Amino acid sequence: MTEWLRFEDTHEPLITKELWELVREVRRHKRRAPKKFEDPNLFSGLLYCADCGAPLRLHRTRTQTAHFYNNFKCSTYSNRGKDACSGHYIRESQLKAIVLDDLRRVTQFARQKESLLLRHVARQNSAQAKKEISLLQGELDKLRRREQELTALFKRLYEDNVLGRIPDEQYRILSAEYTQERTLLQEKIPQMAEQQEKLRDSIANAARFVERARQYSTITELTPELLRLFIDKIVIGERSVKYSRCAAQEVSIYYRDVGLLDTAEELDMENLLSDTAASA
Repeated sequence: MTEWLRFEDTHEPLITKELWELVREVRRHKRRAPKKFEDPNLFSGLLYCADCGAPLRLHRTRTQTAHFYNNFKCSTYSNRGKDACSGHYIRESQLKAIVLDDLRRVTQFARQKESLLLRHVARQNSAQAKKEISLLQGELDKLRRREQELTALFKRLYEDNVLGRIPDEQYRILSAEYTQERTLLQEKIPQMAEQQEKLRDSIANAARFVERARQYSTITELTPELLRLFIDKIVIGERSVKYSRCAAQEVSIYYRDVGLLDTAEELDMENLLSDTAASA
């Protein structure tokens, strides 16, 4: 057969769509561990530099006593040196402890203060999401207009070439340029539309986060699946004193569907609850 018809969502799924997307995400970032590493990168695709935005790269360091430990460094720093960015160095063991502790804190908060968390996310998203949706819509409209312009330009270019108004070589060059630009647009437009849809679904997603927190009430260790189920990205800052092992270092964990949820925000939510109760 030269043509196939596809009908989606006609049968009861064996697994949820969310789980299916999670597996795809884990497999997309899964890399075969280099021979010098004993284990694959647990945080692959999740770590980013707070200053330049580039991913952090896994390294293995050997101590003077012939012991090995894993650490992460900014890939911009590794590739281009200190003039481009700083190391943003962090040990894997330290990062695991930080993430595990914070994941337990946030999921416990979601279970115990469900309504408060949902109200907080709704309040945060109502203003920010609307702004981002509006900006995305403007960009989408611009891209779609350009796509229509390219279609018209390509048609006119073809007609001019057939009628002999444009030489074949010029036609070939312009045709290649238009085709390349249109291909990029056809890739970018669906991506932006999907991003816009995710913003519209942000409130429902927050409820799903709470449901996941209920399912994982006891978290004893980190796994790639667990990390991607709960975490969108982890942003690593530089230490307040470079090359110091004990200086403060900011690690910002952005959770799927609820974003950044640090202790200060928890206190703000608690204060909001107290103020609401006092005024009632």
